[in-house]
Amino acid sequence: MPAKLSVNLNAIAMLRNRRDLPWPSVRHMGRIALEAGAAGLTVHPRPDQRHIRFSDLPDLRALIDDEFPEAEFNIEGYPSEEFLALCEATAPEQVTLVPDDPSQATSDHGWDLTLHADLLTTVIARLKSKGMRVSIFVDGDGRSEAMTKAKAVGADRVELYTGPYGGCFNRSEEAARQIELLGATADAALAEGLAVNAGHDLTVENLPALVKRIPRLAEVSIGHALTADALEFGMAETVRRFRRACGQTV
Repeated sequence: MPAKLSVNLNAIAMLRNRRDLPWPSVRHMGRIALEAGAAGLTVHPRPDQRHIRFSDLPDLRALIDDEFPEAEFNIEGYPSEEFLALCEATAPEQVTLVPDDPSQATSDHGWDLTLHADLLTTVIARLKSKGMRVSIFVDGDGRSEAMTKAKAVGADRVELYTGPYGGCFNRSEEAARQIELLGATADAALAEGLAVNAGHDLTVENLPALVKRIPRLAEVSIGHALTADALEFGMAETVRRFRRACGQTV
């Protein structure tokens, strides 16, 4: 099965938040993405609400429930008590846990699975008891022992941090090296029985090589490049372009 596409709406929300106006509508752009065949929507509600606002969550939950019941809602963030309460109130199909400091501009590293093992074990058990699938953000550095630890803390999936690969857009040799590291990490995760997601700086251009190396990739979550392309091609056509890059027949 080709990798599914989850559209990250953070950049749309950030554009909206530049003015005290209701457009662009996060819900409407999410609807266009789902109508074009996206498998789900992703948001990252940060504590300062600089892009996705807490008030967006029930609106997007209702959009999926009312119009696209086959789609999935993925909420990602650092597992503070505030974040966990938002997840429990919204009941996303998937929660992706990231080790971000609130001041970070964006996610830029995976969990230290030794240092944070107790925290993750407790949080993951809490979320799974409410019926949510849990993915944890990990570095795609090829370390198989980290995937053993990811399994031990109770994760259902890992999301490979693909930022170093995305930064190789003009360096083909380094891109090939990063793909192999990501692939080795994915191989180790799959061997542990974990499903594998990926996200960060993925584009129409660099996705095909990644999904070729990781043919069992379950899902990619894409926001920045997809939003940038939507300015040129429109949201619906951009979603179709990314679906093709994932190996889907469109």
